[in-house]
Amino acid sequence: MLERLFQLKAHNTNVRTEILAGVTTFLAMAYILFVNPSILGETGMDKGAVFVATCLAAAIGSTVMGLIANYPIALAPGMGLNAFFTYTVVLHMGHTWQVALGAVFISAVLFFILSIFRIREWIINSIPLPLRSAIAAGIGLFLALIALNNAGIVVKNPATMVGLGDLKQPAPILATLGFILIVALEALKVRGAVLIGILAVTIVSILMGFTPFGGIISAPPSLAPTFLQLDIKGALDIGLVSVIFAFLFVDLFDNSGTLIGVAKRAGLMGKDGHMPKMGRALIADSTAAMAGSLLGTSTTTSYIESAAGVSAGGRTGLTAIVVAILFLLALFFSPLAASVPPFATAPALLFVAVLMTSGLAEIDWDDITVAAPVVVTALAMPFTYSIANGIAFGFIAWTAIKLVSGRGRELNPALVILSILFVIKLGWFNA
Repeated sequence: MLERLFQLKAHNTNVRTEILAGVTTFLAMAYILFVNPSILGETGMDKGAVFVATCLAAAIGSTVMGLIANYPIALAPGMGLNAFFTYTVVLHMGHTWQVALGAVFISAVLFFILSIFRIREWIINSIPLPLRSAIAAGIGLFLALIALNNAGIVVKNPATMVGLGDLKQPAPILATLGFILIVALEALKVRGAVLIGILAVTIVSILMGFTPFGGIISAPPSLAPTFLQLDIKGALDIGLVSVIFAFLFVDLFDNSGTLIGVAKRAGLMGKDGHMPKMGRALIADSTAAMAGSLLGTSTTTSYIESAAGVSAGGRTGLTAIVVAILFLLALFFSPLAASVPPFATAPALLFVAVLMTSGLAEIDWDDITVAAPVVVTALAMPFTYSIANGIAFGFIAWTAIKLVSGRGRELNPALVILSILFVIKLGWFNA
């Protein structure tokens, strides 16, 4: 049955290898079980319900990807997208988390439509590669700011806006040690480095009496507080157009980049450089995002950590199915997730930030018409506390600078149209 479903022999793999690859991928991305409830919980959402929604969304998404596309790619609520959900849409813009879930659902439906009608290629090809790298880096810097704040290293300061926290407190010390541990383990190629770092800080915090211990295993919490609580009607408000677009845009490019990156490493790319069954993979991704919003979590997307499983030999959808099974088993570890303090997940956020900002190395810094919009995009996200604003400023800066410098021929209609829409949004509908 497994051979018929996943064509193991054709992909030069076997059941044992695929299981090992699935376990490896799960260990690399299991930190989301602790980080996602911590971030979304700040909106007022029930952390227990978010934990269950995270497990189920990851299981559903990974299963669909494995069965439909037969790719060794796992899915879960995306980093950066959950931060945008909480800190921008809910806490900064003042919308309810129910409305934010509605925006996630609408963006997922649009993504599904784009995937079916193959409009995705047109949109992606219209966005310059440097801007895509800048967006990823900006999200990384945004996550870094959140991480440093959660760790108590960066705090509010009425005179200078931000300042240095009290570094003698347990949170900054443990978060710093956790970050060093994660980076060191990753450098040593230890599987599950991020997860180990989170658990190590949590255990030390519990043993030293800084954090209460809630247990390890129990029956899964109730999903009722978040299940089908999304407000689609509220999300259709014109002021949320840019929010829906931001969810769609970030998921579109983040997912495409992840799929291509993992497919290259797995040797699944075609001779022409295109990825076979890309359409199926995108449909799986958008389906998972819709399911996640119904369950009660931010956008579910493909995980670059899937590359860890590919490195362990994963080549088919069986790897993703194994990840799905492990996420379902994780449902019974909710007390452990509840025991993880924010400063224990802060090192994980900062580590993800490091990975996301690495794309800036590919920028042509000698071309000032490229470098300037890239810096504007990357800095606008943390400084305005909004991924959507960073994308808007980046598009506008790129288009305006190219036009004024006499290089308008480097622009395309889609980029110009989107830039004009962003100007209108920021100028008239930014409330």
